[in-house]
Amino acid sequence: MFEYLVKRVATLLPTLLFVSMLIFGLQQLLPGDPAKILAGEDQDPQVVAYLRAKLHLDEPLPLRYARWVGGVLQGDLGESVRNQQPVLELILQKLPVTVELALLAMAIALAIGIPSGIVSAVGRGTAWDWAANAFALWGISTPNFWLGILMILLFSVQLGWLPASGYVSPFEDLGANLAAMMMPAFVLGNAIAAVLMRHTRSAMLQVMSADYVRTARAKGLSERTVVLKHALRNALTPIITLGALELGTLLSGAVLTEQVFTIPGFGKLVVDAVFNRDYAVVQGVVLVTASTYMLLNLLADLAYFAVNPRLRR
Repeated sequence: MFEYLVKRVATLLPTLLFVSMLIFGLQQLLPGDPAKILAGEDQDPQVVAYLRAKLHLDEPLPLRYARWVGGVLQGDLGESVRNQQPVLELILQKLPVTVELALLAMAIALAIGIPSGIVSAVGRGTAWDWAANAFALWGISTPNFWLGILMILLFSVQLGWLPASGYVSPFEDLGANLAAMMMPAFVLGNAIAAVLMRHTRSAMLQVMSADYVRTARAKGLSERTVVLKHALRNALTPIITLGALELGTLLSGAVLTEQVFTIPGFGKLVVDAVFNRDYAVVQGVVLVTASTYMLLNLLADLAYFAVNPRLRR
């Protein structure tokens, strides 16, 4: 397993280098001159020249890339030209909010999607199967922003049970934090649960017809043991992959959901940075997002060893 881990890390490093080049190169294709935007409406030539020199926009592209990568290797992602704050500091301020939202949404998705997929596969063709498929169709087809607005109208405006928007740190008031995060977490988790349900059902149907499942039943094992220990364990590989990808998507920022519920997370930071032509923030955020995706894929690969003993050999 250690040898496999070393090989995977060795493949991730050049991939990350290529991603950094792609991020920096595509950033230059954004329309508009950041120096002129920051200079205001007057766009005084002296101010524009000063800003171009300060932001190193007057240097050749390879030199600017080398300067940026050198800073990244030292933990310096640059400075936001709009907020006059280090990019790493901005990310560390916004990322915990999105991480909490993503983990809550993923917990809801796993709690709903996997059990419903198992029930649907075991009871194929029954009313439970039809109900689970109807739920999956509803979850996939419902836009997050529309569901969020409906939940605000019902639970906040009509019933007054939950706050309509805003964010409270769990270190200040855990109860208020969970109340504020419950609706956005369900909105995000609902869509992922539907996808997880379909994949779990498909994977379970495939392994339920395998020889080792029939052998386990022939040994007289209970149906619960056959389903949970033998079938589900072997069906988890595609589910782990999907879960890692969906969690990476959530961590990259659920823009619409954060906007609907006014949550100051990662998504809002990205949108604001793009509109303000804040190159350093966009580059830092996208690099962190890409690194997170790679890390989650690596963790998913390692999880395969835990659920599938055949890979250890």
